[in-house]
Amino acid sequence: MSLVELAEVSKHYGNVRALEGVSLTVGAGEVTCVLGDNGAGKSTLIKIISGLHPHDGGVLRVDGEETRLASPREALDRGIATVYQDLAVVPLMPVWRNFFLGSEPRKGKGPFRRLDVAHMRRTTWEKLRAMGIDLRDVDQPIGTLSGGERQCVAIARAVHFGARVLVLDEPTAALGVKQSGEVLRLVARARDEGLGVVFITHNPHHAYLVGDRFVLLKRGTMVGNHARDEITLDELTRQMAGGNELDDLRHELERA
Repeated sequence: MSLVELAEVSKHYGNVRALEGVSLTVGAGEVTCVLGDNGAGKSTLIKIISGLHPHDGGVLRVDGEETRLASPREALDRGIATVYQDLAVVPLMPVWRNFFLGSEPRKGKGPFRRLDVAHMRRTTWEKLRAMGIDLRDVDQPIGTLSGGERQCVAIARAVHFGARVLVLDEPTAALGVKQSGEVLRLVARARDEGLGVVFITHNPHHAYLVGDRFVLLKRGTMVGNHARDEITLDELTRQMAGGNELDDLRHELERA
């Protein structure tokens, strides 16, 4: 049974068609990659899965049960965590404080109740190490980390707080090769631990390194849905780049 399934899902904003008839499945221990250029509908898809905006048509199922997610809180309660490209972190706060931001454990009673700092520091260190993230110091401000390291902390945080489905919004878009590699290794680790991952990207090379299934969007519609063994990286790149439209353009631009 799929963790999350979209069947012919649509979303309209007034007269604007943001998504039309999009279907995908997210299975445990699998990475479903959603590819498309700007304006393809990737952001709208994220908002539907994360509970930010309800869908207008089609069916959304979570654990096989048809549902309409009313809020991000409800999505989190159902085990769906979204890590956005513009990470919600406080740059000047230490890594451990950002790891528990909004879910800080406390100890003591009454007027003596206070943050359990020792527990947060220890847990952050242990969870990051368990996910293969070796930071120099969890007391350093998270703003001093590289973009890839901050993405990895956000992913590890989602896993720690019980995510079964991880939605990643362009996690490698602004990163170099080495930092992208760090994030992709963590995506593979989350997959191997049994999570279902939705990897939103416009980079077919990154998608093909970790993906089990590839959904291609264009102007709000689904133009491709392929299992890994059904498509090569070259063909995925060709379809992502425009496929037949690109061939037509090349012929048009060739010298006579």
